Amino acid sequence: MDNKEVNRKTRIPFMLKIMMLLILFVASFFAAFYFGAANVTWTNVWQAIFSTNKNEEITLLQELRYPRVIAAIFIGAALAVSGSIMQGLTRNPLADPGLIGLNAGANLALAVAIVWFPSLNYFGIMIACFIGAAIGAFLVFGIGASKRGGFTPFRLVLAGAAISAFLLAISEGIGLYFKVSKDVSMWTAGGLIGTTWGQLKWLIPVIVITLIVAMILSRQLSILSLSDEVAVGLGQSTFLMKGILFLLTVILAGAAVSLAGNIVFIGLMIPHIVRSIVGHDYRLIIPASIVVGASFMMIADTVGRTINAPYETPVSAIVAMLGLPFFLYIVRKGGGIANDS
Repeated sequence: MDNKEVNRKTRIPFMLKIMMLLILFVASFFAAFYFGAANVTWTNVWQAIFSTNKNEEITLLQELRYPRVIAAIFIGAALAVSGSIMQGLTRNPLADPGLIGLNAGANLALAVAIVWFPSLNYFGIMIACFIGAAIGAFLVFGIGASKRGGFTPFRLVLAGAAISAFLLAISEGIGLYFKVSKDVSMWTAGGLIGTTWGQLKWLIPVIVITLIVAMILSRQLSILSLSDEVAVGLGQSTFLMKGILFLLTVILAGAAVSLAGNIVFIGLMIPHIVRSIVGHDYRLIIPASIVVGASFMMIADTVGRTINAPYETPVSAIVAMLGLPFFLYIVRKGGGIANDS
């Protein structure tokens, strides 16, 4: 059997799997359009996407539901890929942007921006969230690696929990002291209500470019996920590559928090689900994580706005109800923390 036949056999299963995931994505997309507090028809949904006709239902879909669905796609993809990169980079199955300080740091930066820079536009807020996410991650990794032996999954989770609580407490304190706690809480609660096309015009290019770079570097991430020794042996500059991948994670997490607030566990769950489907090659994990993360976020947001309609259930609560049991399952399964000394 020649190499072409081997490659063909390894490609076909993945192509079939990605096609099934894309079918799930399309079904989630149309369901997110159709279901909601306002009753619409499938004809309205079709016309809102593909037609220039206008009526009250179509305008509702185009101005309120359409940007929200698009935001869910990109936020879900960003959080899923950031979790995949973080787990591969740290070789830690419990790594998640929300669990290791990135989201909490971005929330603190957002609170600071609201108080001291109230005239900032959405792009400025997004930059502030990038900086905050980087600070939060540096604090967690610094504390986690301070003990002899470097950071382990167990230390990383403990450091992440401590730093996240600390940064969120500061964020709440700033909100209370400057009497903007309602604004901060509304933003950090986690949700896509009120998403506008003006916000998306800044968000989408940043996430798309970052996801493309992540896919380009997926082979290097696969090598790094094995060991530093293997990466060095293959001629890879581990320090530079880790820095670039870490920057990608910060950008994706910061962009997500700047729009949707503090949503935890998507970056933990989706990579595990994807690895069970496509294996451990990050050249397959990254694109699959984009599709699955986007689908998951659309479903979660749809459930959040329909489960108690016309009232809104925060999407962060929906995700947490699924994510916490999943986290405990990973810990019980081993998760790399059981043998920590």
